[in-house]
Amino acid sequence: MKARATLVAGKATPRGAFPHIKRAGDFLFVSGTSSRRPDNSLDGVEVDALGTTALDIAVQTRAVISNMRDILASEGATLDDLVEVSTFLVNMNDFGGYNRVWAEFFDATGPTRTTVAVHQLPHPHLLIEMKAIAFRPLALSQENE
Repeated sequence: MKARATLVAGKATPRGAFPHIKRAGDFLFVSGTSSRRPDNSLDGVEVDALGTTALDIAVQTRAVISNMRDILASEGATLDDLVEVSTFLVNMNDFGGYNRVWAEFFDATGPTRTTVAVHQLPHPHLLIEMKAIAFRPLALSQENE
């Protein structure tokens, strides 16, 4: 089995030497994903003329899941192929908003999930990051190409 690492066109460049996604046989490993856009701006962040910052966990969560969906698509997979997601929240007070958005995409038959609080993420405006494992047989992915 040969593993394949991929940087996905049209996605924010990773902030280190790692791929967006790595295929190892029928398993897909999605690196930590945030709400960062390709231009390095962030979904869910508003800064007014005085510099006051408003951060929105719902918008950021939706953007993270959408980014993961696009990354999975590069390997012929969908969110339905996710088997495990690990979520990192800077503030557990955001758990309710994050959980509500999660339910827009997944129900109790979706991937297993672990959510932990972390001290900080790579940018001070990031509230959330997720990493994931998906199972998508290579043969099925190749049929969809």
